[in-house]
Amino acid sequence: MQGLVLVDKPAGPSSFAVVRQLRSRFGVKAGHAGTLDPLASGLLLVLLGPATRLARYLVGLDKRYETEIRLGLRTTTGDGEGEVVEETPIPPLEEIEALEGEIELRVPQASAVKIEGERAYKLQRRGVAVEMPTRRSTIRELRVARYEPPLVALDLMVSSGTYVRAIADHLGGHCRTIRRTAVGPFRVEEADPERLLAAEEALARL
Repeated sequence: MQGLVLVDKPAGPSSFAVVRQLRSRFGVKAGHAGTLDPLASGLLLVLLGPATRLARYLVGLDKRYETEIRLGLRTTTGDGEGEVVEETPIPPLEEIEALEGEIELRVPQASAVKIEGERAYKLQRRGVAVEMPTRRSTIRELRVARYEPPLVALDLMVSSGTYVRAIADHLGGHCRTIRRTAVGPFRVEEADPERLLAAEEALARL
């Protein structure tokens, strides 16, 4: 029993909780190729059995997201669960559409990045304030699906490791919703927790 399972993770559970459920169902070791924060929904790649060794080929793939951002209000977490810390000017449509290419972004505290061995979002939930690192990211594509200030909806393709919350914060706002729609050639429309994609087939698609 080995291969790749495409899961459409709902908002709420952690990526580890989804992996644990599949590990129990299939009775083999399991791991994922790219964390989704609890708030985010969408495509999670879960590897089973010996196929967990394929993770190194999958974690660096570009990701696609859909997000709705509330402009004009920055929060402590980059999403609606945090406290408002700053009111900001609402950027014009032209400024948002121009946000492509390489950019330095601060990792949000509500992310799954580890700080001294512990997930940042767990520290944030306990009220522990930490200095978050910055990360150079690449926004390969940005399409404004809807611009109705103070709300804007974006379709994004970004490099691996890019935090959508950080993009919202850069625009002076915070995310209301985040959904991952694709990882490399794999799309959320294909998600089926009962279907096991053979390792050879997954690699062939790369």
